Amino acid sequence: MDIAILGAGAMGSLFGGLLAEAGHRVTLVDIDDAHLGAIRSEGLRVTTDAGSRVIGDLCVCRPDEAETAPELLIVFTKTQHTDAALASAQALLGSRTAVLSLQNGLGNVERIARYVPRERVMVGMTTWPADKSAPAQVSSHGAGEIRLMSADGDMHEHVRRAAEALNSAGLNCIADPHVWSAIWQKVAFNAALNSLCALTQCTVGELSNVPDGEALTLKIVAEVAAVARASGIAFDEAHVVDTVRHALAHHRAHRPSMLQDVLAGRQTEIEAINGAVVAAARAAGVAVPCTECLLQLVRLVDARGSH
Repeated sequence: MDIAILGAGAMGSLFGGLLAEAGHRVTLVDIDDAHLGAIRSEGLRVTTDAGSRVIGDLCVCRPDEAETAPELLIVFTKTQHTDAALASAQALLGSRTAVLSLQNGLGNVERIARYVPRERVMVGMTTWPADKSAPAQVSSHGAGEIRLMSADGDMHEHVRRAAEALNSAGLNCIADPHVWSAIWQKVAFNAALNSLCALTQCTVGELSNVPDGEALTLKIVAEVAAVARASGIAFDEAHVVDTVRHALAHHRAHRPSMLQDVLAGRQTEIEAINGAVVAAARAAGVAVPCTECLLQLVRLVDARGSH
């Protein structure tokens, strides 16, 4: 497939590198000139459990330099940057381009549907971890998966082709009619781990250094589960608890994206994660005191960085 990735940070670069390695034509689109320049001159170094290698057959450009619309556009920008990124990359949105959001949080479909007909919007989630250690260098260790479906719920041909392409890159993708359950379960995972790591500056594993750390993560999962169920979403709480405990034990050195944003002085995605949960909780009449407290605290951190 001809694939473009909008937002070539850790996740976008990992996916782009693996898709290119599998033989797809991949363009990475980002505004990080140092990262793009390093990929142009040196290739992208990808380190996984299969080893470290340099992937050289990648095109890179800034959004306003994009000239050709791909068959598939995968959006990995932070949610708060989605509108600006799509507005500045109109050349990527052809009449047949399918757009897949694998972004964190909620509200991404609504943003993308302002630019692309809803039947060409796909929504999904991924559990693959990724870290960007330097320009043109990304790594991922451990297993992950992708679940996706068309935003209108129909099994379009572009859904099948996107899943096929992602699977060819070893990314373990399933076209899942129950994708919203998977998305809410990832929101619970992120509402717990991302916000706690952002505030404490702990890696994922360091959250389990004291019993209260794990207990608090699981309390947040339970709050999000209650909101999902009250909103009519099926939610497998036991699965999320197992996933959180696995991350605490096996992704010990991982710095979630929200912590990386805090350390770099960037605005976080807290509004699309904890903020969206709190809004849904209020609409459903569900109390979420821990999730709301973390939202308020990360807002203070964000405000500190903007003043």
